[in-house]
Amino acid sequence: MMSFYSGVLLRFGFASPEGASDSGIVGGKEAKPHSRPYMASLQVGKDHTCGGILIRQDFVLTSAHCKRAGMTVVLGAHNIGRQEASQQRMEVAEFIPHPQYRKFVYDVMLLKLKRAAVLNKYVRPIELPKKGGRIRDHLRCAVAGWGRTGEDLPASKVLKEATEETLSRFKCKDIWQQHFNGTQMICTKFDRKKGGVCQGDSGGPLLCNNKLRGLMAFTVLNKCSHDEFPHVFMKVSFFVPWIQSVMQRF
Repeated sequence: MMSFYSGVLLRFGFASPEGASDSGIVGGKEAKPHSRPYMASLQVGKDHTCGGILIRQDFVLTSAHCKRAGMTVVLGAHNIGRQEASQQRMEVAEFIPHPQYRKFVYDVMLLKLKRAAVLNKYVRPIELPKKGGRIRDHLRCAVAGWGRTGEDLPASKVLKEATEETLSRFKCKDIWQQHFNGTQMICTKFDRKKGGVCQGDSGGPLLCNNKLRGLMAFTVLNKCSHDEFPHVFMKVSFFVPWIQSVMQRF
């Protein structure tokens, strides 16, 4: 179930930014099982629709455009095609999208879980970054997710990971124009040799020096592996004050 945004004229021709729900990592490699215990698979029925990040025992951070009726959260998974003993399936008590969310901007959402996760070596929250701050250019960062391994390829049931390199916000603005806001977004370059996200698990993390920095937001419709178009992430540090204010209510 994919989220399609309106078409936009870019300097490279016509393209359409897409928030990608059920896609994943192109290239890259299979992650070491349970090496990323903060990863969450957001599912409708048993179908993976988006990625998410456990940031507290009872809160998952994801993209606002991922909201689906009947969604559940699976924690502690490596192979989502199996019922692993490590998995915890959690119901969502409340969906809390950012109040200013609209297409492309403020695309973040908190999921309040009905019960707190049991923390162990398979399930553990990741620390939020400090508010504000900039991410330097040309920094190699990790991405991870489940889902399709290419535009026309079948889904991967195991967690995969790859690296992407951060780009100048000025270059991103030049390409994405009005859709890119450097205050609240980060963009990265796709490298065919190293792999990267492919419409790719929206709500999944961008991790730089093992720190949570971004939340996958959008890329180009049907051209996720086109190296002319940067992949765009919400900048988590920008949203930390809002995230903390919401969690303090519970």
